Parts: sequence; structure tokens; C-alpha cells
Amino acid sequence: MPELITPTGRLRSSWLEARDEWPPGAHQDGTGLRLAPEADLASPEVFSAWVEQLKQQSDTSVAVGEGRVHATHWWIVEGDSYLGAIDLRHYLNAVLLDVGGHIGYSIRPSARRRGLATWALGAVLPEARALGLDRVLVTCDDDNIGSARSIERNGGVLEEARTTDAGIKRRYWITL
Repeated sequence: MPELITPTGRLRSSWLEARDEWPPGAHQDGTGLRLAPEADLASPEVFSAWVEQLKQQSDTSVAVGEGRVHATHWWIVEGDSYLGAIDLRHYLNAVLLDVGGHIGYSIRPSARRRGLATWALGAVLPEARALGLDRVLVTCDDDNIGSARSIERNGGVLEEARTTDAGIKRRYWITL
């Protein structure tokens, strides 16, 4: 049975195996990899420091830096297997309003087509409500039919498909 957990250094080996399933340089939404763009995450020390950054990003008493927003990160796991990640951005800046939305997620390629994205998105919606949000923006690539279905299954209503710097994005709003 999958569960959402706070990122942990304990799953480094499984996380690295999952990372290696992605093409080099592929964007993995919801993972927080942008916090460590050049870091050697194979190093146990660097990986641990990155995990701490992920945890700290939800602490509203700590500044997150230029262009960033506070966000809560979870890993989607089954036992000791890392299956993916999802994050909840506490508010939107201009880039997130245009491209990224409140919630981002990605599932490792070998774990797809099991309903994990739909399940994880549904599990995070009450967390968004607890933050005081009354609706959330969730986006996906226009050609990502699986992600679009996950969003729609969680009540997402398509606002539009918009051309952005990151390609054509479907923009969905989910009322909480």
C-alpha cells in the first residue's frame, strides 16, 4: 500500500535507482530538484543536505530565497521503495501561476499506470485546504493524458491550454 512520507535520507538508494530511470536532464515536477540543480546527490552527505532543504522549505519562518515559495514535500513510497514525489506550494508567484501551479508531482517510470498520481494528488488536497486555500491550480503538459486524467479524477476543471515558456500547459482548478 503506498503512503506519503516526509523526505528521508534512509531511502537514498531507492531514490537514486528511481532517478536513473529518467532520461538525463528530465524535469521531475514536485521533487524539489531545483533546490540542488548541480549537486552530486549520489553523495550521502549532499543527499542528506538536500533532504533537509526539502523539509525546511515548508517552514514559513525561514526565507526561501528569490523566486521560490514555501512548499511542503512528500515522497510517495511503498515500504522502502521510492515511487515518486509530490509537493504543495503554499502560494503562487508569477511563474507558478503561469506554468507550475500549487501542486506538482512525478512518478518514477517503472511505477506508472498504477493510479499513484491520482491517489497522491487526492491525499494532498486536504493539506491544501488545511493551509487555508479554497482552490488550487494544477497544471500538466498538454500531451500528458495520464496526468490530465489524474487531475480530472480529483475534480480538476480545465480552464485552458496555454502556451508558456515550458510548452503548452493545461491549467486546471480544483475547488477544495
